[in-house]
Amino acid sequence: MMRVIIVKATPLGLDLARVLIRRGDEVILIEDEPKLAQELSETLDCTVIQAEGTHPDILEKAEITKADAIVACSHHDQDNIIIGLIARNYGVPEVIVITENLQFMNVAKKLGFHHVVNPPQAASTNIYNALRGIDTIELSTMMRGDVRFVTLVAGPNLEGEHLSALALPPKTMIIGLYRDDDFHLFSDDPSLETDDEVIAVTTIKSVPELDNLFKEPE
Repeated sequence: MMRVIIVKATPLGLDLARVLIRRGDEVILIEDEPKLAQELSETLDCTVIQAEGTHPDILEKAEITKADAIVACSHHDQDNIIIGLIARNYGVPEVIVITENLQFMNVAKKLGFHHVVNPPQAASTNIYNALRGIDTIELSTMMRGDVRFVTLVAGPNLEGEHLSALALPPKTMIIGLYRDDDFHLFSDDPSLETDDEVIAVTTIKSVPELDNLFKEPE
């Protein structure tokens, strides 16, 4: 059973809460609108906290240190990124940040968030594939145990480095990279440019070391 904090009762947040509740997971829903929070506390089988989810003391009230995951899905991308930063500071294992704007999606990835979801992009990609008759496999359904697919954004410190020359942590492999809308496979061994989005498969244990590799020196 997981303990999941969901910040904001948006349609996405509510749907996720209901799915998790049905699965038997413990859900803590934070909603700042008083009337909606009261209604949800009476209709959902979960803890509902009526408060602003960007405040650290409210997240402490939700016992963030005991959470297995936090999902920041308000309508404000900046708030979601702030919530993600707070959650990461508290050591929450899984931090999921929702962004509506692609610019903030890129900002979140540069800040080191591996689970950044842009609903319009995801939906349009699925619709495009469906129109072309392509049956795609969602990568998240393929993950087992502690294996994770992650994306990392290359900074100026890695400019000119070839993918094959990177000192990767154990049990880590780079699949390729996106440069704007163009995808380059690892087998092509491209040299990195600033803002390239690198896709890798690794383990939870190796994620911090991988982050440090792509982190720009202060």
